Amino acid sequence: MKLGVIIYSNDAESVWNAFRLGAFSLKQKDTVKVFLLGKGVECESIDTEKFKVTEQMKLFINSGGSILSCGSCLKIRNSQGSEICPLSTMKDLYDIVKDSDKVLTF
Repeated sequence: MKLGVIIYSNDAESVWNAFRLGAFSLKQKDTVKVFLLGKGVECESIDTEKFKVTEQMKLFINSGGSILSCGSCLKIRNSQGSEICPLSTMKDLYDIVKDSDKVLTF
């Protein structure tokens, strides 16, 4: 299955669970692509003691997943893409939605 995950939250528990699901799905031999939108582009800075978001993100990437970050959303926050979350466009989001069998939002 091709799974598209759109994360538009900066709630640490929600984002942590989204990446946990992504990593689990990859272990089931699914293809998973994540797109960070809106507040979701802040996910690399929302770690808490209970919810190690960046740890889950790295596990997801190391398991074969991919993450893209909305360039406009980053720009609004005076931020840039990173190695783990490269800058992307609405076309990339459209392609994820178009090519996925299922799309989930968090």
